[in-house]
Amino acid sequence: MIGNMTTKPFRFGVVASSVPDLTTFTELARQAESLGYDTLLAPDPLNGLDPFTLLSAAAAVTTTLRLGTFVAVAAFRDRRQLDWQAHSLHTFTGGRFQLGLGTGRPGADQVAAGLGREFGSGGERLRELEETLAYLKKREDRAPILLTAGGPKMLDLAAREADIVSFAWLPDITEAKAQPIVDTFRSRAGGRDVELAGNLLLVGDEPKPWLKQIFRMGFDGLKESISAVPLDAADVLRHRRETLGLSYWTLNMADMADFAPVVAELRGT
Repeated sequence: MIGNMTTKPFRFGVVASSVPDLTTFTELARQAESLGYDTLLAPDPLNGLDPFTLLSAAAAVTTTLRLGTFVAVAAFRDRRQLDWQAHSLHTFTGGRFQLGLGTGRPGADQVAAGLGREFGSGGERLRELEETLAYLKKREDRAPILLTAGGPKMLDLAAREADIVSFAWLPDITEAKAQPIVDTFRSRAGGRDVELAGNLLLVGDEPKPWLKQIFRMGFDGLKESISAVPLDAADVLRHRRETLGLSYWTLNMADMADFAPVVAELRGT
């Protein structure tokens, strides 16, 4: 095991999943900030809408909450437009924006077609993302870049280029199976100071309805995975930071209130 212990303080993010209107989204932003969460994250698209536009509304009703895409699909936008949008939110919010990028999740090809954009093969999208990152990094004053990474090639790119990496491992992956993935990533990153993040699918013993709708494997298996934590998760997350170096955790908005006591105990420590 490579030395994974990090001195990075804990951070926590809320992923918006169902926000039918402006009032719901801005109230979610206010609540996330009041409960002590660090970031509000928007998928691309969110309810069929552009996340950059939605996040600007959240910025207007908060003062300390950071905002991010989780994640923007590089193929959806010309890199010059993406740079403009990200820089606009970064500067207009006083540095509260975090740009999450990826190559696309299932169904992204249909969104790209609707936008008149070529989606390309996995290899083509990876090359496009690499070129986009090089373009974005020409700016000295830029938003932090988060990359979601699962496969070896994406992990290698994140090790070279990301400020934050969110591991896109399978939902049933255990800590033991995650360890060599993290070790390999850190070895490839060398001395780069990359923040390591994980996404929580199951908080507590009873899965929320949204999870039941999309998740078909047995929940007993999920409970053993690194994507699950008990409601009193503070010690579990301390252990995972010590062994894996994971200090930034994201979770679905449906679990935001239940998980708030853990955030209050760990945030910033």
